[in-house]
Amino acid sequence: ILHYLGPLYITAMVVVIQILMALELFNLLRKTHKDKQLPEFILLNCQQLVNTVTPDKVLYRLVTSLIKYPMAICYSLYISGFVWFILTLKKKMYKYQFSQYAWTHMILIVMFTQSSFTVANIFEGMFWFLLPASLIVINDIFAYICGIFFGRTPLIKLSPKKTWEGFIGASITTMISAFLLAHVMGRFLWLTCPREDLSTGWLHCDPGPLFKQETHALPGWISDWFPWKEISILPVQWHALCLGLFASIIAPFGGLFASGFKRAFKVKYIPGHGRITDRMDCQMVMATFAYIYHQSFVVPQSRSVDKLLDQIITSLTLEEQQALFMKLGQMLQEKVIGS
Repeated sequence: ILHYLGPLYITAMVVVIQILMALELFNLLRKTHKDKQLPEFILLNCQQLVNTVTPDKVLYRLVTSLIKYPMAICYSLYISGFVWFILTLKKKMYKYQFSQYAWTHMILIVMFTQSSFTVANIFEGMFWFLLPASLIVINDIFAYICGIFFGRTPLIKLSPKKTWEGFIGASITTMISAFLLAHVMGRFLWLTCPREDLSTGWLHCDPGPLFKQETHALPGWISDWFPWKEISILPVQWHALCLGLFASIIAPFGGLFASGFKRAFKVKYIPGHGRITDRMDCQMVMATFAYIYHQSFVVPQSRSVDKLLDQIITSLTLEEQQALFMKLGQMLQEKVIGS
């Protein structure tokens, strides 16, 4: 339902999830240290929590429509919290207070920095949000299934229930799913078109060459055994394999990190389950990789004439557009004369 409502509602869901994750870790921080003599520092945690959420990419767009200088205001609030922390330092409590201060920043960086990439992926196109998230779910499910039916060899002492058989089976399944899901999702403009604002209207765009079918002839030995002579593939499916590979091999270490974290602080949840942080740890790692991969390897290949024209119209003044037109005409004329 949220998917069809648009990026505003999905972004709100992401923000709520990241706040709940941070609150879980802050509560763990309070339970770990029995000293309750520093209530001011807990308030500082909450203040920094708000300050970190505000510069998030989507909330930044919301704030800029209401406030002219959101970054300056956020930084001022952060500095106010920093000064407050210094003023509340107490003798014989310095080490404890600074450890709390460092812990707070670690939580904010791990939680909100990574989840901000999730929001960025939404605006690059729902494809780049849904596909990575789906691959994590698929990998988690098939690691559990393959582990139950074929698991014999423990994968790591940190998590005895994880096995090599489940890890390998889930990796193969995730790679296949990535290739097939990309082919299905890549056919819908609602998923492939980037979103420039928080509106919920239908999207129309030129999705670029990555989402346009290419036909490839199959080798002769395959056509001898099967009725297919050729196959249609979207170029983005090859990128999906890279996402599937990361979701299979690296992203599960987010779950292992959470397991080690719980054991370090002797936190026990319902057997076989966990809180929202346990459900979303791998998603945060995956979202960060998806954004970096998209910006590094996909964006240079997905530029289209429509996207470039939109950037020119929205970013340049009329005089700058006229100067660009004249310069481009000169360059094209020189190329024609040179050829």
